[in-house]
Amino acid sequence: MSGTSFAHKHFAIVGAGLMGRLLAFALAKRGAKVDLFDRGDASANNSAARVAAAMLAPLAESAITEDSVIQMGIYSLPHWKTLIEELSSPVFFQQDGTLILWHRQDAADAERFTNHLDKNCLHNSQLNPPKRLNEQQLRNLEPGVADRFTQGLYLPNEGQLDNRQLLDALLVELNIFGVQCHWNTEVNPDTLRNDSAYQCVIDCRGNGAKDAWSSNENTLRGVRGEVIRLHAPEVKLSRPTRLIHPRYPIYIAPKEDDVYVVGATEIESEDLSQMSVRSAMELLSAVYTVHSGFAEARILEMATQCRPTLKNNLPEILINREKGLSNLMMINGLYRHGFMISPAVLDATMEILENGQSNTALELGLRISNISHEASVCA
Repeated sequence: MSGTSFAHKHFAIVGAGLMGRLLAFALAKRGAKVDLFDRGDASANNSAARVAAAMLAPLAESAITEDSVIQMGIYSLPHWKTLIEELSSPVFFQQDGTLILWHRQDAADAERFTNHLDKNCLHNSQLNPPKRLNEQQLRNLEPGVADRFTQGLYLPNEGQLDNRQLLDALLVELNIFGVQCHWNTEVNPDTLRNDSAYQCVIDCRGNGAKDAWSSNENTLRGVRGEVIRLHAPEVKLSRPTRLIHPRYPIYIAPKEDDVYVVGATEIESEDLSQMSVRSAMELLSAVYTVHSGFAEARILEMATQCRPTLKNNLPEILINREKGLSNLMMINGLYRHGFMISPAVLDATMEILENGQSNTALELGLRISNISHEASVCA
């Protein structure tokens, strides 16, 4: 895409979470005028992107999700590195793989999991096969857990980033490129469509767009997730680590300055109340079984949020073009894979805005639905 391909065009984006900020940055950088609206403030405290581990793990996720999501995750990994390098502010990014651990009594579950990943790699040559680790190999790779585990599984090339650093860094870029940010401003994208100044209105509100998706066959819901942020100087894990467990299969994502993001729970509920005692106890008990140093960790935060999820658990771009109104594009359903797949969704969106279609979406299996028969979206 050329740097001036969006010059003299004016876009309104509603929702300043992950996708809203990425799109505002990408459009403004290419010369567009962008107005960004959000009902919250600049901190993104009410965004699902704020409460996340931001793991970029297509092979690990292949055990539970569709091939199109895995393809988007594979595509997005190198694009994340490139995108972060463009930012003025530093963002922690790591691509040192994922470590999978299990206790002896869960060996059968671990074997089934490993076989599932092996099978997925046979069907997708872009996935790097998992590597079985014996006790010495595990000690060499992650010595901090070798006293409690005698074997493991290593998934090469998978990564992670710091979600909060990224949201803050994107905010800096929005200011640099002159994006007009309207914080604490709740607007209806349909209302903005009446403003002829906008060539396109883009709805990135996540769960806030539930009413807009109610008329679509793929209705929107929230799926509750819970995470704990810990400060654990005695723990020295160097990569995201997952524990196979029949009741609480946790993940531990190490960030900078000895901070660890721990999570596991996924509840079919739109409840945004505080974390339950049971969830907290299970998460903390499980993380202690991985590394004894977590016993002296300090709890920085217990947080809950609902991830925007469509009926099929897959992302979708919905386009509505009506005569006399600005065009409307709705992006939603990134579910638990928002950070893993958002560069793919971003590139597909930018292609649609420029050309009316997206080869990236076709190649990766990202669903695009059109309410109209117009060839171009925002020309």
